[in-house]
Parts: sequence; structure tokens; C-alpha cells
Amino acid sequence: MKHSIENRNATDFGITFETKCYENDWEYLLKTKYLDLMISNCNINFEFKQLIINNVKKPEIVKKYAQKKIDKGIIDAFFVVDDYIDEALHFFDIRKDSLGKGYNYSCSELVGLYLTRTKYHLHFSSDAFLHKISRSGWIKEACQLFEMESKYVVANPCWDYEFEDAISQSVKPKTGSFIIGYGFSDQCYLVRSADFRTQIYNFKHPDSERYPKYGGELFEKRVDSFMRTNQLLRLTHSSESYVHRNFPKSLILRKVMLMLIRLNLYLYVRNLKIQIFNIFNIDLQDRR
Repeated sequence: MKHSIENRNATDFGITFETKCYENDWEYLLKTKYLDLMISNCNINFEFKQLIINNVKKPEIVKKYAQKKIDKGIIDAFFVVDDYIDEALHFFDIRKDSLGKGYNYSCSELVGLYLTRTKYHLHFSSDAFLHKISRSGWIKEACQLFEMESKYVVANPCWDYEFEDAISQSVKPKTGSFIIGYGFSDQCYLVRSADFRTQIYNFKHPDSERYPKYGGELFEKRVDSFMRTNQLLRLTHSSESYVHRNFPKSLILRKVMLMLIRLNLYLYVRNLKIQIFNIFNIDLQDRR
């Protein structure tokens, strides 16, 4: 039975949800319901849900907690970067030394795309999340637009409620609920897997030099260069936003954050903080 694009369910598109964890944040994701909320707040029945584990001191302990998430049906699988990174780099024709300081900022994303098997692939960094919106529809609408226009290669909600910033970066009139522009962020991206599971990661573009030097030749810079060189476009939602704030490294603050998550207050507090910053026009210094 054929479906029109307008009437398709999100599950018809075939989407993998992915996030990652490392030493400083795995406890937030795996010892609390933070990961559960990351997934449920997307308002989508994903075909597959995977966690990428990288750079942890005690892998067996982390894998034990990840398995608990599988047992509860929260995710379908977890993968350890070290088990697949050599295969992924070969597959994408990337020399490890060419990443420089960007290796640790890139290997989880590359392994995730190498392993993905669904038509679409949605990635959130561990410290980015959507606030709960019961009628959220950005993922479904983005997939519909992907199927109509091959020049659209990535979609995301807006970042930290910076809607005016996104509008200022637009290069074409809005389509549906989306602002059209260039750019790419590894904080959140929804892509056609086929576009990103090929050798696109060795382009260079002068506008991509805006990425921080400490990141070296990292994944998101390489994708941005590929997109700009080929005039491929990004869809940014005009009314839905994700929030990105780094998890604290201080042991005391980590304990506070873990407690807030367990009390189901952490996402609310972070979301409220971002909106207060925006009301008073405080620059979050994390613009994408």
C-alpha cells in the first residue's frame, strides 16, 4: 500500500536515534532517566535507538549500565568506539592523524554513521536535549522535505532559542516551518543516512574555518565544508528549539546535577535558565 508523503507516519521513514557518552557524562545518561527523556521528548517512535560509548575509564561498568537501558527497552544497542573506529575511518577514507585534536570530537559521530542502518539518522550530543512539546512535529516535517528536495541534507531544531540568529543566517525564504541556510552542528542533526555514509569528509572551505581551533579538523567542520562546497542546505525549525549546556566537571556540581535529574527537575532548570538568558539578551557564547 502506498502512502502519500503528507499522510505518512514517522515510523514509515525509518529513523535511528543516537546519542553518545564519555567519562564525564555517562552517569547522567545511564544512572538516571535523562536518556529516557531525551528519547521520549522527540515525540517519535524510532525504528532503532543506539548509544555510542567513548573514552571511559571503566568500560565494563559503563556497558553494564548501558545493558540495563537495553533490558528496559530504552535503547536497542550500544557500541564502543574503539571496537569500530578503524573500520569507520577506512570506510570514510579519513586518516586518523588528519583529524588532529578533532579525533575525540569526531570518532563517536563517525562510528554512529558507519553503523546506522535506517534511512534517516538523528543524533543528539549528550548535553543537548529537546524540552517536552506534546505536539512536536519537526522530525516528521523534515523527513517530508528531505524526500522532496535533495539539496536539503540536514535538519535540526533551533539552538538555545536563538531564532533571530537562525533567521539572520537564512539564504532563502522559509519552507514550511523551517528556515533555510548553511551550517552544521554536531549538537543535533537529522540526516539522510545515505548522504553521510559515503566519502564526504575531506572537503575544505574557507567559511568552515570559523570552527574553534581547539577542535582541529573535527567532524562538524568537515561536514560544513562538504555542504558549503556543494551548496547543500540546512533546515532549522522556526519555533522548536533544543538546549545545549555542558555538563559540569566539578564533583560537587555533578552530584547536584545527578540529584536534579533523579528528581525530574534538571531539564526544567536548564530550559528556564536559557530562556532567562535570552530575555535579558545575555550571549550564551555557543552560537551555531
